[in-house]
Parts: sequence; C-alpha cells; structure tokens
Amino acid sequence: MSDLFGITPEKGENSHQNEDSRPLSEILRPKNLGEVIGQDHLLGENAPIGQMLAKKRLSSMILWGPPGVGKTTIARLLAQETGHEFQQISAVFSGVADLKKAFERAQTYKKMGKNTLLFIDEIHRFNRAQQDGFLPYVESGVVTLVGATTENPSFELNGALLSRARVFVLNALDESALNSLIDRAEAHFGRENALGDDARKAIVKLCDGDGRYLLNLLGEIFAIKNDNEPIDAKAIMSFAQRKAPAYDKNKEEHYNLISALHKSVRASDPDAALYWLARMLHGGEDPMFIARRLIRMASEDIGLAEPNALAVTIAARDAFQMLGAPEGELALAQAVVHLSCCPKSNATYTAFGAAQELARTTQDRPPPKHFLNAPTDLMKTLGYGDNYQYDPDVAGGVSGQSGFPDGMAQARLYEPKDSGAEARIVEKLAVWRGLRGEKGK
Repeated sequence: MSDLFGITPEKGENSHQNEDSRPLSEILRPKNLGEVIGQDHLLGENAPIGQMLAKKRLSSMILWGPPGVGKTTIARLLAQETGHEFQQISAVFSGVADLKKAFERAQTYKKMGKNTLLFIDEIHRFNRAQQDGFLPYVESGVVTLVGATTENPSFELNGALLSRARVFVLNALDESALNSLIDRAEAHFGRENALGDDARKAIVKLCDGDGRYLLNLLGEIFAIKNDNEPIDAKAIMSFAQRKAPAYDKNKEEHYNLISALHKSVRASDPDAALYWLARMLHGGEDPMFIARRLIRMASEDIGLAEPNALAVTIAARDAFQMLGAPEGELALAQAVVHLSCCPKSNATYTAFGAAQELARTTQDRPPPKHFLNAPTDLMKTLGYGDNYQYDPDVAGGVSGQSGFPDGMAQARLYEPKDSGAEARIVEKLAVWRGLRGEKGK
C-alpha cells in the first residue's frame, strides 16, 4: 500500500484528473524527500536520515509509525535519491519463495555494481525464522533493508535484526501537515478554498494524523461534489459516515484501549475493565487479540496468587473460538471480571526477568555434577551423578541439594507476595531455602 502526504502536482495533471482513476494519495505521491510532509525530525538536513543522504551512506532501517504517514514513500524516495534498485515485498502477501527471489535479484544487481534497497511492508508479519533469514543478506551488503511496521519493533522483531537496523519513529501528521495536504488537494482539483475553516477542522479531526486517508477521502468528496459550491463540515461528516472505520486496530486507539483494559484489571476495577472490553469489541477489535492479552495478564499480574487465573483465561479463549460472537464475548467478560477480582502478584514475572539476566551472564556454566546422568563408565569416573538424592524418598520431600551450577552461589530470584494462594508458599520456601543454606554444595 502506498502512503503519502504533501506534494506538488505534476504539470498538466488537472486537465486529465477525470481520466485518472488512481487514489488521490497515489496521484500526489511526493517526487523527492523534500516534498514529504511531517517527518522533518528524520528527513531534515541535520536529522538522522538527512545525514545519511548527505554522506551517501544508507544503512538498514525500520520505519515505525501509524498508517498514512509516509513509510512506503520514504523508502521509495531513499532508493531513488541514492541510486539503489528498489524492490518491494509485502509480508502480508509474500513468503519464503518471494524473499528468495528478491535476494537472488539483489545478488545479480550486486554483481553488476548496483545496490538494492529491499523494502518490506508490514515486516512484523514475517515470523522469527523468516526474519533470521534476512540477516546474511543484510550483513553481507547484498541488500539495504528498509522495513515498515505499525507495531512496536521491540516486541515484534528479532533482537538480531534490530541490532543490524536503526529504528526510526514516524509521527502521525499534525494539524499543520494535514492542512498542507488539503491545500495540495484543492490545488490539484482547481478548487482553492473549497473547504472552509469548519470543514478543514472536521476532516483533520476525522483523519487522526493519517495523510493517506485524508487525501483519498478528499479525492472522493471532490469527485462527487464537483459543482464548485463550498464544502462545509456537515457535508464532510455526512460523506465520511460511510467511509471512516469505526475503530482502526493499527492506530494509537488500539494501544490506548488495550492499555486501559489491562491497567483496570491490574487495579482490581472490574467495572472499568468491562467498559474497556466493551469499547474494544464494539469497535471491531479482534477478540483473539484481547484473549491473548488476558492470558498475559494472568501470568504477569496475578501469577501464583491465584493459579487458576491462567486456566480461566485459556478456557475463555477456547470458549470464544467454539461459540464465536456474540455468545463467546460473555466468556471474555467472565475472564475479565475474574482477573480483576483476583489477588495480584508479579513475583513470577519479576523472578523470571532476574533469571534471564543471570542466565545471560552465566550461560556457559554446566549443571551441577550431582544432577548429571552417568550412562557411561567414563562419566561415572568424572563424578557425574555422585551423591544425587532422589527428593521424593527424602523425609519432607526436599533434599536441600542446589540446582545451580557448581561453584555458583544460591541466587534468590523468586520472592512470593503475601497475597492470595501465593502467601502459602512463603513459609514453605523459607524452609527449603534454609535446607539449601545448611547443606551448601
């Protein structure tokens, strides 16, 4: 899909405007980076991409931003202004075979002395293995990768890929930028000042920073209302009622509402949580997206304070898949109320984070020898399995042997909260840790 915002019409376009069936956003696509509106923080002379162009050293990058702000346009123009061959792939419609062909073409161009800019739209739609497949071609310089995404790259893209590409955040277009687009559209149709102040305010608010949507909507309005009469806010809203989506799942509202739902559950406020759930479902949100977030809440915010929370959320997901809407929505509502009323503990979430950090710094250490199996005589002579105690046969069921690598101190990662079912773990864990402290290694 093409994104666009702000451009000088080509000479002679007005005389042929009725013959051109392309969307207005495509007709008014910028012809150079200087014509792109609203992203000066990236494209200006002293801005990151601007400096790359000045030094003629284009590096791989991820363009992260909402729809209609210029991700595709910028990628095309970067290739144009640096002399790169431009290849475009949509992760929605492409697979491994398409990627392979793109890399093969890029290798051919490389042998001919020409660099390739490979633009991957919706790059977050490729799975982790596919993303790993980019790395050799990016590292070897076969392609300069430019990925576009509306999703947070930190969550959706591999760390290895992110370490090889700079992430640039594109802004939603502000009121000034959107008004500039209205000026361009009016000039294209020869209808200067066709929109009064109230109409401009209405369409700017309606488009919510999406330049592509604004231009395409104006293109259809001008095509229908071609009698040279001024266009007022009432006409804009009347027409847009048939055009504007009730809820755009890729826009900021998507993230704001799921955040409000999550934080209402965390705050033990079932009333607010139900309200945000209803808002999202009414707006057309994917119920499976909501179900996945509820499952996450069960582990992240409740954990062992109420062990059944995870089972409840998984059951709610399964119930919705079986019943569909609207009947299945009640199962999601039940899970929301259950989570809201559960005792809260992030002890497991915090402990796992600490364990990951510890693992990163001690990842080469083997398990303790008493935990290692000894299927051969050589392993037995090396001490594998020596003095291992089978815990179920020990009085109390806990031997006190440490599970950490030999020579490594016993770390305290999990600290249960004195809340709900987790409170019962506190006393038991103190006894078990005492045993390990007494026996040492």
